Amino acid sequence: MPVYLLRWGALALALFTVGCGSSDRMPRNTEDICAIYQDNPHWRRAVAQARDKWGAPEEVKMAIIWRESSFRAEARPPRTYTPGIPTGRVSSAYGYSQAIDGTWDWYEKDTGHSGDRDEFEDAIDFVGWYMAKTRRANGVAMNDAYNQYLNYHEGHAGYRRGDWRNKAWLMRAAAQVQAQADRYRLQASRCRA
Repeated sequence: MPVYLLRWGALALALFTVGCGSSDRMPRNTEDICAIYQDNPHWRRAVAQARDKWGAPEEVKMAIIWRESSFRAEARPPRTYTPGIPTGRVSSAYGYSQAIDGTWDWYEKDTGHSGDRDEFEDAIDFVGWYMAKTRRANGVAMNDAYNQYLNYHEGHAGYRRGDWRNKAWLMRAAAQVQAQADRYRLQASRCRA
């Protein structure tokens, strides 16, 4: 094969790969909201749009995504195995928000917005929408990251039943979300200045 064809083929493949890739990148420091926005500047606008649309504070939405996926676009729950054979996954949770299929379908029908769970802009809008639903369903304040996360994890009915009260690990996770939201709130004021 002529060398020029190999070079053109390699160039075409490189351009195709770059063109198909997402502009989102895994933040290098997920503990600092300013560093997250430095790595993905367009996320700040998406977070603000979701705040304006749903009334959901940036620090709570970001802390939920921090806990659910560590800002990994294609995050999934672990696989299950039966005597060494993969049998599926624990749930259908996927993407930044770890939204399960049924709840994502509800979001799409309710909002008329079809999106992708592995796109940050869609995932952050989903989290804001779910927080607004939580406020209406269970009266949880938008800035109450602890109880917003319990609703997010257990669902609105599960939260009302108090299923989470028997899950010490989940209450610890909700406390971590609250602490991270508090850190993000302080950091955000620094990077806005």
